[in-house]
Amino acid sequence: MHGERVLLRPVQDADRAVLVAIRSRPEVARWWGPPETDEWPLDGDEDEHRFTVVADGRVVGLVQYGEEPDPMYRHAGIDVFLSPDVHGRGLGRDAVRTLARHLIDDLGHHRLVIDPAADNIAAVRAYAAVGFRSVGRMRRYERDPDGHGWRDGLLMDMLADELQ
Repeated sequence: MHGERVLLRPVQDADRAVLVAIRSRPEVARWWGPPETDEWPLDGDEDEHRFTVVADGRVVGLVQYGEEPDPMYRHAGIDVFLSPDVHGRGLGRDAVRTLARHLIDDLGHHRLVIDPAADNIAAVRAYAAVGFRSVGRMRRYERDPDGHGWRDGLLMDMLADELQ
């Protein structure tokens, strides 16, 4: 999938070392924690769809989605991280927008969700620029990456006609 400045392609084995290195950087690890398995990011199941984010010919991050298939609640959720080397350049917005367009136009989703840590201000701003709106704060939503405490999450959603 082509965005304005990024290419999203299925994760390949050759991407693994770079993606693990990016996820291990302190600026990313503070939000994502370490990989859950030695096979990450190739360990996803049929419900997780992961894409390598490529910009200027190099791997700069990962974006993924999962779907809720129940017809009563059908929607998709997005997660993303980028190398700190490219933060602040709009590539995250482009990656999220590109994936959102695919989920809406190609897969027929009418609503998307994203749930950054409530204090991840840069991520919240990036998602809002794409069209996501804050729906509410989820208290003690996720474990801190060190596993010793909890942090709040911010639930954000976007309807298909709100994609910017």
